[in-house]
Amino acid sequence: MTEATKGSPQEQAETLMQALPHMLRYDDATIVVKYGGHAMGDEDVARQFAKDMVLLEQSGVNPVVVHGGGPQIGAMLAKLGIKSEFAAGLRITDRATVEIVEMVLAGSINKQIVGYINAEGGRAIGLCGKDGNMVTARKVTRTVVDPGSNIERHVDLGFVGEPDKVDTTVLDQVLGRELIPVLAPVAMGADGETYNVNADTFAGAIAGALGAKRLLFLTDVPGVLDKDRNLIKELRVDDLRRLIADGTITGGMIPKVETCIYALEQGVEGVVILDGKAPHAVLVELLTDHGAGTLITR
Repeated sequence: MTEATKGSPQEQAETLMQALPHMLRYDDATIVVKYGGHAMGDEDVARQFAKDMVLLEQSGVNPVVVHGGGPQIGAMLAKLGIKSEFAAGLRITDRATVEIVEMVLAGSINKQIVGYINAEGGRAIGLCGKDGNMVTARKVTRTVVDPGSNIERHVDLGFVGEPDKVDTTVLDQVLGRELIPVLAPVAMGADGETYNVNADTFAGAIAGALGAKRLLFLTDVPGVLDKDRNLIKELRVDDLRRLIADGTITGGMIPKVETCIYALEQGVEGVVILDGKAPHAVLVELLTDHGAGTLITR
């Protein structure tokens, strides 16, 4: 019995009555969940997340997990004495670094999440963008402005890519067959090289290609906050652009909401930013009237 169903029979019935319409709404729908590196750091939270994914699949939903792993990559690089450099918020990835990135993302982290889901009675399958040519990446270039001279310069980020094409053939074979795909954001370029792809962007591209009903970004914040630090429950794309312009949305939240806009433009019905460490955040968002984060729609 989960925490959500503890209590008197009447309380359990009321919980089920509230959840049932939402379960019907998401029946056979595809839900992509981007599971962040910081949310993965706590084993209890990770096991709870795995349990929630299994429950969704057993309820008739088709969950797809896309995971990051920035902190874990950083820790492994430090352990191996490889220095990390960043530009424009992205890790500069040389050939030695991309090998470590692939090892950590498509190897240890991916299989750990698969193991947690399987331990909770699910059937997870670990994949990355290379499998079945699922995601073809193109090299990312960035322009940064030197704060001292105000001069723009182009930065070579190495083997950092962004989604160029998505082929859902493999996922189409997996979804609806009691399997939960767990995807690492590593992809092959048309040039045959391996690229490290930002997990948020990767999740947006996958969700768009699958026509997902929801894309959930599990982060370390409750959602989009107003200037008084209160959670904004629902927003449209025009609202996001206004909040960026007036300085309400700042810093690291800007690329996050820009990825939300990108996903909506790719065909996702709704995108949610929510706190990945809140208990059963995904279930609360999808299966209750009040939700758990900020829902963004076109």
